Amino acid sequence: MQHRIKLRPDEVKDFVSAATRCNFDVDISYNSFIVDAKSIIGVLGLNFNQILTVSYNGYDVDFENYLQKFSIAC
Repeated sequence: MQHRIKLRPDEVKDFVSAATRCNFDVDISYNSFIVDAKSIIGVLGLNFNQILTVSYNGYDVDFENYLQKFSIAC
């Protein structure tokens, strides 16, 4: 699954916490830069002026609901 989101630096801690609760891998990327979404250092290294893509192979209803508040129209 993939979601395109917009994230602010002050939202990183909560985002990483939500990703960490998932029992599957979660990546976040823009262009060709990909980091582990469960790594606060990795996520803080992202360019928050870019639209970010969250990618994962699994399903967690709480994570899906959490991502909805950051989703952008495609």
